Amino acid sequence: MTEQNTRLGVAMMVAVTFIFAAQDGISRHLAGAYNVYLVVMIRYWVFALFVLGLALRSAGGLKGALRTKHPLMQSLRGVLLVLEIWVAIIAFVKLGLVESHSIFISYPLIVAALSGPVLGEKVGWRRWLAIATGFVGVTIILAPGSGVFRPEALIPLAGAIMFAIYALATRWVARDDSGEVSFFWTGITGALTATAGGIWFWQPMSAGDWGWMSLLCLTAIAGHWLMIRAYEIAEASALQPIAYLQLVFGAIFGITIFGDVLRPNVALGAAVTVGAGLFTLWRARRAAQR
Repeated sequence: MTEQNTRLGVAMMVAVTFIFAAQDGISRHLAGAYNVYLVVMIRYWVFALFVLGLALRSAGGLKGALRTKHPLMQSLRGVLLVLEIWVAIIAFVKLGLVESHSIFISYPLIVAALSGPVLGEKVGWRRWLAIATGFVGVTIILAPGSGVFRPEALIPLAGAIMFAIYALATRWVARDDSGEVSFFWTGITGALTATAGGIWFWQPMSAGDWGWMSLLCLTAIAGHWLMIRAYEIAEASALQPIAYLQLVFGAIFGITIFGDVLRPNVALGAAVTVGAGLFTLWRARRAAQR
């Protein structure tokens, strides 16, 4: 068993949120010049090589990584994650990093709301109240009927719903499959899906943008490797709240590099949603301890 080190795990998770926020910024830059499907396809090619290398180095080898009791669900997970990434990058281009992340952070609340009917987990009235409060925060960000509502704001909300379903499916298959198996299927089926969607949109890239593309692939590998290591040495309940830092780092990149504007309703709504999400995680941790 890997030795537990919560402080190091938290530090790694902070690095993960920074890397993923930087990755979102690079994706926004590339998708502004090239087709979204092309960018995601190349990124997944490298990701697939990464998970293939991990599988070959593991004790069970390639055969062990392929061994799953839920091949259909594992495949659906991989497809769904690619669809979510497509949607997220489109949102970055149309809305910017600040507003997209502010809406996307509602996904833990969606997971909590659906965990009862999908996974049979008990959700008490306090967590239901927090979930409802979080969705009030999302409504504040969307600002329907205020004259500032933009239909594009529904794009990251769709991405949040898709990622929440992906997370629930991941929990569901985890009852029988190891994390290594799920990770392998995510990379391989995702690469096949991304290729099926992106191969039709191939276009030449400039030398400079190939450099950004290489950096995007490297950050994806580094982020996922750090995340795997963090969950190996620290409990998930200690790491989950750190994920909200991606909103902070994403906002910093969006405002300083891309000139995004933090509108008052977005700041207020994000604060409400994050507060509700943190409360939901805290209640889940208390329930697990009991």
